[in-house]
Amino acid sequence: MMPMTSVHPESAAAGPVHKAVRREVHGILLLDKPVRITSNQALQAVKRMFQARKAGHTGSLDPLASGLLPVCFGEATKLSAFLLDADKEYLVTCRLGVRTATGDAEGAVTEQRPVPVLSRADIETALGKFRGEIDQVPPMYSALKHQGQRLYDLARDGIEVARAPRRVIIHALTLQACDAVSLTLAVRCSKGTYIRTLVEDIALTLGSCGHASALRRLALGPYGSTFPMHTFEALQQHRSGDLALDDLLLPADSAIGHWPEVRLGTDAAWYFTRGHAVVAPGASAHGRVRVYAPERFLGVGEVLDDGRITPRRLLNIA
Repeated sequence: MMPMTSVHPESAAAGPVHKAVRREVHGILLLDKPVRITSNQALQAVKRMFQARKAGHTGSLDPLASGLLPVCFGEATKLSAFLLDADKEYLVTCRLGVRTATGDAEGAVTEQRPVPVLSRADIETALGKFRGEIDQVPPMYSALKHQGQRLYDLARDGIEVARAPRRVIIHALTLQACDAVSLTLAVRCSKGTYIRTLVEDIALTLGSCGHASALRRLALGPYGSTFPMHTFEALQQHRSGDLALDDLLLPADSAIGHWPEVRLGTDAAWYFTRGHAVVAPGASAHGRVRVYAPERFLGVGEVLDDGRITPRRLLNIA
C-alpha cells in the first residue's frame, strides 16, 4: 500500500466556529490527497484553510486513491477544463486472484480465482496488449450517467446496465515490481481512462481476476515530478509557522504553460480583453495560445486563419 498522511483534512482545516471571511485567492495548489477521503472533501478542507471565496479541483480521485489533485482558486478555475483534458500518470498495485464489486479494495469480494505461475515474460506479453489505443467498458462504479442517473447510484441499488466501450490511449505501461499475487504498474494515459478497469482487464489476460489494491496519481498535464505536491500536514505546518499559504500557489498560467505564448501591446490588449480579435505580430501557430499584456496574463486565445488572435477564455488577475 502507498504511504498515508497522518493528518486528517478536517483537523488540518480546523478553526473558529464562526463563519470565516472569504477572500479573493488566485492560483493553483498541487495537493497530495490522502486516502479515505473524497476529492470534494479535500477541496472543501483546502478552501477553508485558504479562506478562499472560490475554488475547484480538476480530475477527481477515488477515496482510496492518493496523490496529485490540482486545486484551482479564483480566476484559475477558468482553466480547470484544460487540466481535465490532460494526460495523467499513476502508480497502481494490482492484487491478482480477487475481484471486487468496485474494482478496488473498498468493494466486496465478488470472485476469487487461482493465480497461475507467471514469469516476467508472461506479464510483459500481457501488458503489450494494453499499450496504445484500446477500448474500455466503463465500470458501473463511475460517475457516468445513464438516463440521468449516475452509474454508481445504480450499482449501489444492485442494477447493472449496458455501457458502450470508450476509446482511450495508454501511452506507457511499465511493470515496476511483481510477486506471486500482485503487480505494481506505472501508467501514463489519456483522459477518461479507468485504471480500475485496466487492472481488471490485465488480470483477465493473465488468466485470473484482480482489483486495484492501491492507486496513486503522480502527474497530470504539465504538473509532473518537478512540481512538488503539498500534504495537509505540510499546509498546516506552513500556516502554523506564520507563513503565507498563498506562497505555495502556482500562477494560473502554469496550467497551460506548455502552450505557445503571444504577447500583446497595450492597445491590442485593451481590445482583446473586450472581446475583439486583434493582430499579434509573430503569432504563427494555429490553435490555442497563452496571451499576455505587457504586465499580466490575459487568458486563452485562438489564432485565426488570418493570423489574428481572438479571445476564448479571459482571466481578470491584476
